[in-house]
Amino acid sequence: MTHPALDAPISPLRQRLIDDMNMRRFSRETQRNYLRDIGRLATFLGRSPDTATADDLRRFQIEQQEDGVPVPTMNSIVSALRFFFTHTVDRPDLARRLVRLAHPRKLPVVLSRDEVARLLNATTCLKHQAALSAAYGAGLRVAEVSTLKVADVDSERMLLRVERGKGGRYHNAMLSEDLLTLLRQWWKVGRQQG
Repeated sequence: MTHPALDAPISPLRQRLIDDMNMRRFSRETQRNYLRDIGRLATFLGRSPDTATADDLRRFQIEQQEDGVPVPTMNSIVSALRFFFTHTVDRPDLARRLVRLAHPRKLPVVLSRDEVARLLNATTCLKHQAALSAAYGAGLRVAEVSTLKVADVDSERMLLRVERGKGGRYHNAMLSEDLLTLLRQWWKVGRQQG
């Protein structure tokens, strides 16, 4: 899959930004987001973002707020611009002018045991039940569940090894007896079918 934001003809400034992000091993998605967010500033300015002034940044942030841009989006734009001004164009004075907004984080909805049981029992496919159980029971993201391998199951220490989790990092997740039993059932069915 190609990413037009990363594969388009590249100006020297854009290439320098990409090099700076690659050097720090930013994920492809983070790079795409940073390029998009710095592009927002360039569109607002009508010129290259490295020519921005402190007043330009102030007006940019005010306009975003007036346009109803959600706080988390505004803060991710600030992260991109701070990186750009600090590392790519060596203007940390401008990076300091950018304002991050506080926003209350909502607690996630936690399902009751009965609700979780109903959710898992609603699946008719053992594969889906195992995937949902791993996601909910071990607190894994969809991408982490989809990349699990048999070798990632450590039944002696009752852990799941998660490689390339969020941010490309590795971590361990707890493995319950029930989840281990379900994963073993799924493995047996998979071997019989294959």
